[in-house]
Amino acid sequence: MTQLDPYSYTQDVPEFGHKMLKYFSLDPEYINLNSGSYGTTPRPVQLAAYELEAKIESNPDLFHRVLFQPMLVEVREKLAALIGAKTDEVVLVVNASLGINVVLRNFDWEEGDIIISFTTTYNSISRTAKYLSDVPPHPTSTVVNLAFPMTHDQIINQFKAHLKDNPAKPNKKRVAIIDSIISNPGVLLPWQDMVQICKEEGVWSVVDAAHSIGQEVGLNLTETAPDFWISNCHKWLSSKRSCAVLYVPERNQHIVKSSIPTSAFYISPQDRKGQPNFVEQYEWNGTIDYAAYLTVKEALEFRHWMGGEEKINAYCHDLALKGGQLMAKILGTRVMDPAGELTLNMVNVELPLPGDVTLPVGEKMHASLQHKMLVEQKAYSAHFYHNGGWWTRSSAQVWNELEDFERIARKWLQACKEVKEELGLTDGREID
Repeated sequence: MTQLDPYSYTQDVPEFGHKMLKYFSLDPEYINLNSGSYGTTPRPVQLAAYELEAKIESNPDLFHRVLFQPMLVEVREKLAALIGAKTDEVVLVVNASLGINVVLRNFDWEEGDIIISFTTTYNSISRTAKYLSDVPPHPTSTVVNLAFPMTHDQIINQFKAHLKDNPAKPNKKRVAIIDSIISNPGVLLPWQDMVQICKEEGVWSVVDAAHSIGQEVGLNLTETAPDFWISNCHKWLSSKRSCAVLYVPERNQHIVKSSIPTSAFYISPQDRKGQPNFVEQYEWNGTIDYAAYLTVKEALEFRHWMGGEEKINAYCHDLALKGGQLMAKILGTRVMDPAGELTLNMVNVELPLPGDVTLPVGEKMHASLQHKMLVEQKAYSAHFYHNGGWWTRSSAQVWNELEDFERIARKWLQACKEVKEELGLTDGREID
């Protein structure tokens, strides 16, 4: 572990909150409640990446031909232990979207197959499902409607009803793309239960866990046994972006015949003699900046130094719940999940804006809010439109305190007031 001030660790037990800011490169004038989108790399991890990149450039051939592979194996071992999987069931890819595309594009699709997504599926992934249905052999794309606020029981019932209404045709397959934690709104789905339902109904489960690793404690994929599972390491686990872990259990590695892009180590299935070479294809399938992958080791060490996953997420979860309630009070609105059943470290709070907007007013509102918050107010928590209302998703991190939620709520209040005046809108609320 690198020991160089001001990027190094100290021997002190870290105190969460603003005292942690010295370990990050955030602009002191910026209120960051949006770590969930892109992550925020800690300074010790940044330094590790810098030193690794210098080592690579000192002898690129030595690194890529000799040194890289054992370093990558060590990272895969550590990630496998964290998520409860075997080392050779885990590989690294650039991001969750690529990992999901690897899985979906490796299925042998047939006419009559069904791809199931949700109205809340991440846009690039829902578009992938639509694209696959648009090209031969044209599997059918169906969508489960989720409109929050909802409970876990309601989500499960909605999913079961959709499967009943879209039964599998003889000798055809159904593949469900299931978020573990939706991006927008930032809510936890009962994904383990949904995976079990897939098993009972003969449905392939592809879990988009982009927000899970580093936010969801106690993962055990061997026990839960999804068919496929993909999570970003740069969002909540603190690695250098971009980096994601793709889990394909041994029982399903015959499905993923080729990496994307196809590796030089690809072997035609008929020449493998029943043995998939899944891992080998991901040890080298093109030249990229491998520093991001390898900093997972330093990210895990940094999180261990902070106290580990339980301590980190207990702080962030408690702060998200309290911060959401405080924001809702200041904004005069509500939190999406008052019971806290669907909330981990991201909390959704309604913005004081009219919900009955149509294009192009909605696009103008979105762009204006983004500019006012990021450029003028120097603060941000993700904002989005859902189920007839505008919301903000605030991500609680170890450097945040309740004060950040109060300050950003007042900035959102001002931004909303200005946008409504600009667009000549009213929702009947008085904003002081």
